[in-house]
Amino acid sequence: MKATEVPAIDGAYLFEPTPYADERGFFCRTFDAEVVRSVGLDPDAFVQDSVSRSARGVLRGLHLRAGAGEAKLVRCSYGSVFDVVVDLRADSPTYRDVAVFELSDTTQVTLYIPAGCAHGFQALSDTADVSYRIDRPHDPVEDVTIAFDDPELAIAWPLPVTSMSQRDRGAPGLAEVLKQRP
Repeated sequence: MKATEVPAIDGAYLFEPTPYADERGFFCRTFDAEVVRSVGLDPDAFVQDSVSRSARGVLRGLHLRAGAGEAKLVRCSYGSVFDVVVDLRADSPTYRDVAVFELSDTTQVTLYIPAGCAHGFQALSDTADVSYRIDRPHDPVEDVTIAFDDPELAIAWPLPVTSMSQRDRGAPGLAEVLKQRP
């Protein structure tokens, strides 16, 4: 497994495994504490694992946490997703920058998203499972959502949206969210 910096988002990394494939399928290490530690992250800081399943065209996001934020490791364990990260850390050299990735089960690449960044994705395959490893227990009171179609962000989502939560559908734009953040 190797770690590669994401130039568009300061402090973000891609962790790229080496799957071993044969006639049975494949085996792949998806987390390696030593590799995580090698880029200055504490592997023991991650306290909660979650998974979501989405159908083709489903859009989730853009989400972030208020307060201290939330760092996370994100991986598409089945299918493929169009993944988006927006840097909303005012002191970051990549503040307001957007980075996009395709995460898929064929690569099993894990994306590290620093606290203070918004995250969202759209399922590209008929079924897509996304696994999250989060550094703080989830508290719904701290949930913040930004409109996925905010013109300031100009994210070119690849598919028509087939479904999204009411919370995501009614999310305010980036400017409104930034006004409300301390």
